[in-house]
Amino acid sequence: MEKVVYIVWRDPRDGVEQFAQRLRGELPEKLLALGARGVQVNVADEAVAPATGLRQSNSQPLMDGLVSVWMNSAIKPFRQPFDDAIGQAVARQAAYLVTESQPIRNTRFPARLGERTEGFAQLAFLKRPPRLTPEAWLDIWHNHHTQVAIDTQDNFLYVQNVVVRPLTHGAPAVDAIVEECFPAAAMTSPHAFFDAVGDDVKLQDNLQAMMDSCHRFIDFDKIDVLPTSQYVIKTAAG
Repeated sequence: MEKVVYIVWRDPRDGVEQFAQRLRGELPEKLLALGARGVQVNVADEAVAPATGLRQSNSQPLMDGLVSVWMNSAIKPFRQPFDDAIGQAVARQAAYLVTESQPIRNTRFPARLGERTEGFAQLAFLKRPPRLTPEAWLDIWHNHHTQVAIDTQDNFLYVQNVVVRPLTHGAPAVDAIVEECFPAAAMTSPHAFFDAVGDDVKLQDNLQAMMDSCHRFIDFDKIDVLPTSQYVIKTAAG
């Protein structure tokens, strides 16, 4: 079984909620009918409008969400029906084969299948800085930064998707896709985001520690960040 992440873009002529409804309603039914082992939709819908200030856009236009599909094989002839189904629902897509690591599993607000997960899911699209080898980049991120991200934020889900290779022609250069879920208050409150409610000193300490760590392996003029709603349609385990 392989995990394929599709970055998707909305046609500007589509309304935000119209697009979101199609992604979380009609599309998953088609993907499951094709034999998807698991399906998850992340989309920038109206529920995350308060988090607009968290967006970071260095790609134009900024993506509008993700469709994650667990399938038996990502080899093109087996994957093509999934590509076609997603392509019919979006204005543009780019597919990537990824390896998935979950340093934090969502046990605080377990997802209810087909329903919106509590809070919001922040997506970060990373590109490896040229100054770092792939080995050094992964070492800093996985073996040093991961614990900093856990210690300094109130994230209740942390998923690290490392891109193995792009699967579709013209896919933008992306080396990793991060999924982190936060409580709703974190959409507008840095104190809530950085696990420092009511404590200005802790906020500054956590923020500084997080930024110092990020600067070691992220170029901030290359990163894209998108707050989304998460909809787990079917887990890969069943």
